[in-house]
Amino acid sequence: MRLVSFNTRRGYTAIGVVEGEQVIDLSLADPELPRSLKRFLTAGRESFESAERAADHAPRNMRHKLAGLELRPVIGNAGKYLCVGLNYVDHAAEGGQDRPDYPAFFMRSRTTLVAHNAPIVRPRVSEQLDYEAELAVVIGKRARHVSEQDALDYVAGYSCFNDASIRDYQRRSTQWTIGKNFDATGGFGPMLVTPDELPPGAAGLRIQSRLNGETLQDSNTTEMIFSVSKIIAMLTECCTLEPGDVIAMGTPAGVGFARNPRLWMKPGDVIEVEIEGVGVLCNPVIAES
Repeated sequence: MRLVSFNTRRGYTAIGVVEGEQVIDLSLADPELPRSLKRFLTAGRESFESAERAADHAPRNMRHKLAGLELRPVIGNAGKYLCVGLNYVDHAAEGGQDRPDYPAFFMRSRTTLVAHNAPIVRPRVSEQLDYEAELAVVIGKRARHVSEQDALDYVAGYSCFNDASIRDYQRRSTQWTIGKNFDATGGFGPMLVTPDELPPGAAGLRIQSRLNGETLQDSNTTEMIFSVSKIIAMLTECCTLEPGDVIAMGTPAGVGFARNPRLWMKPGDVIEVEIEGVGVLCNPVIAES
């Protein structure tokens, strides 16, 4: 199943089931279902079963064209947006880092997120706006002290993420938080793809970024140092993961700061993140007003 969050013409947020180029509005097809994906996931497997039944019987007037919808970030109100740094050997190497024995974890806030087709904002204070194509993992049920063997049972789905970073601010501190938390810099979408549509742990998927149509990153999720199941097991050693929590799994080589000359996103650019089987996340770049 593929699910999107979107703004309706009636002034509220709804969830939709994606079928090809159409979206079935679940707020109409089954008004009893939650209208936010976080609440939808919290309700458990019953939500997915109800959504499947509603989608199967939805008439034409409950269907919208996907291209015409104003999408929301897949999960816009997660309790935690956890990010993994240096999770591809080639990316660690291009930044002058050794292969890590333990992941570099950091967090993002919800104010950093933008949806598919919404603009990423280059801030006033820096021109060093970089792109990072990443696989996003969305947690489906409460998880604490989960084994690596069982970890994938806690995944609700996957999406595309752009962990766009302000590099000079990122390097002003030994911690990366400030460079990763500028407003409207994290693209997230376009949809949530449930695990049954992908290989276990979303392994073996091609991952790319394209800036103005030019491919800059081109790798595969098999190149991740720490797999999805390993990361979930590690995180749940220290904290409880809850439905709707998001994990961004790190980026491969090819980012702008490692190029010669360095390549920064600028107003007027269009950045795309594509993950095989998951979708294409597209964001224009604008200057902060």
